[in-house]
Order: sequence, then structure tokens, then C-alpha cells
Amino acid sequence: MSAGNAKIGKLAPDFTATAVMPDGQFKDLKISDYRGKYVVFFFYPLDFTFVCPTEIIAFSDRAEEFKKINCEVIAASVDSHFTHLAWTNTSRKDGGLGPMKIPLVSDLKRAISQDYGVLNEDGVSFRGLFIVDDKGILRQITINDLPVGRSVDETLRLVQAFQHTDKFGEEFFLS
Repeated sequence: MSAGNAKIGKLAPDFTATAVMPDGQFKDLKISDYRGKYVVFFFYPLDFTFVCPTEIIAFSDRAEEFKKINCEVIAASVDSHFTHLAWTNTSRKDGGLGPMKIPLVSDLKRAISQDYGVLNEDGVSFRGLFIVDDKGILRQITINDLPVGRSVDETLRLVQAFQHTDKFGEEFFLS
């Protein structure tokens, strides 16, 4: 399967983009900086929308579970890093994210969304989720229509399954 330039079994498309980091600072981030770790890289449509905060908060709240299995989680949308910062500085009760434990990447020029095949005709990203292994190889692609989010439990299961097959070289079905 492929999406844009993202192809399973090939190197994940690299990028350099400004992200709001968990400490609230801006940092230029590259997916290749995460070699040696698995990466869950997911796109969401826009900041300050309804489904997005619940999904992003769910991944952020469980970031430590991913870290324990040598995996980092990164989120991206076509909003600016300033909008991301405003969203993280808005409390959850007021429709914001509050403090995050994962980076939020700004894809303002939409090049990353286009590379990963998630950019729709309206210029926003579909809900794409990509699992990249510790060698930078893309192992999984899921792209959902805008109204449906992703499961953190299923994403954890998939990362663990890929890690198991990398280690033991066999099919693995963890339910």
C-alpha cells in the first residue's frame, strides 16, 4: 500500500517542520531524528475542532506507554505552530488541549500531508496514521475520513506486533 510518497516497506518520507514540543517551545523536527525508535506519526484535520482534541489528548495521555516500548508519538496538522501553541495553552474545559506530552507539527505549506497522501481537496489532512520502525521504514498506513478517529489501543497493539515480528521473524496476532 502507498499514500502519496509514503510506501509500506520503504523509508518514511522525511521532512523538516516546526513543532510545538511538550515543553511549549518551538523546535524544527525531522522524522529521521527518531531513527532507533519506532514512531507513530498521525495527522488530524484542524486545531480547535471537535473530534481532534479527544483523539490527540488520548495519544498524549498514553505517551509514556509508547515510550516504554521505544516508540515516540508525533501529531501533525496544516495549522501553524502558533495556532498549535494557542490550542495547547487553552484549557481542556474551554475546548483546548492543555499541556501535551507529544509534539504537534505544523504543516502550514501542506507538503508533509501531500507527501504522506492525506491532503484532501479542501486543503486539510485526512486522519492518517503511520507507523515507522526503528530503521525509518514505514510499516503501517491507515487513513480515515474526517469524522472517525483512531484507537490508541489498536495503535499500541500494532507497534508491539511489528516489534515482535522484527525480533522473532514470525507472524504475530495479539488481540
